[in-house]
Amino acid sequence: MKLTFLGTGTSQGVPVIGCRCAVCMSDDARDHRLRTSAMVEINHLRFVIDAGPDFRYQMLREGVSHIDAILLTHEHKDHIGGLDDVRAFNFVDYPREIHRVDIYASPETATGVRKDFDYAFARDKYRGVPEIELHEIDTAHPFRVKGIEIIPVEGQHSPRFRVTGYRIGKLAYLTDFKQISEEEIRKLEGVEVLVVNALRFERHDSHFNVAEALELIRRVSPKRAFLTHMSHDIGLYTVTNPTLPEGVSLAYDRLTVEIDD
Repeated sequence: MKLTFLGTGTSQGVPVIGCRCAVCMSDDARDHRLRTSAMVEINHLRFVIDAGPDFRYQMLREGVSHIDAILLTHEHKDHIGGLDDVRAFNFVDYPREIHRVDIYASPETATGVRKDFDYAFARDKYRGVPEIELHEIDTAHPFRVKGIEIIPVEGQHSPRFRVTGYRIGKLAYLTDFKQISEEEIRKLEGVEVLVVNALRFERHDSHFNVAEALELIRRVSPKRAFLTHMSHDIGLYTVTNPTLPEGVSLAYDRLTVEIDD
């Protein structure tokens, strides 16, 4: 299995428009963060987790011409804002066949997708709208995509919003978590690579900060862990990364991680 970090930034990305801080002005590519997304390749299948406003560029940058499914974590724009661009995948072999894109989401997230992209679900569609097959998942139970078992891991983004992480084999990917129950933590037992959001060092109302992320990592005890969904407040990669515990690293865009199946 291979994990590729397509984006590791927060909703504004890094650099932030108009900001002149050291991180936003950095020449180190590891400090340049598109909106958070990831790609998992396993058994010749390719899954993308979240499709935010940078989705089109992320697909072009990685040379992706086919995806088997998109897994959505929640309905916020920085995670679904690029879904219109899945229409490119509908017509990869144009004009011979239309390939509908399978998208998996919780009922709440699916409602947000139908609202924001209502034209894709209209009875009388106009030519060229994205062709989407939207699957609502039960976050309390595993589901399968082309034979691969995927385990939803549920958390709270805030008291108002739930968020869904995903476990695929020995990999677990959690973003935009602020709270996670003991029952959901048990779903992470045996994970070897854990990805978890860490917005900044200071406390935040709707995201883990670094200390909270590290506490979850300590409890799960994976072989390797990576922090994602980071703002410019996380600091320069070369300054912050060496301060993290052994086995924990800041993720960065285009980082790839090989995981034993």
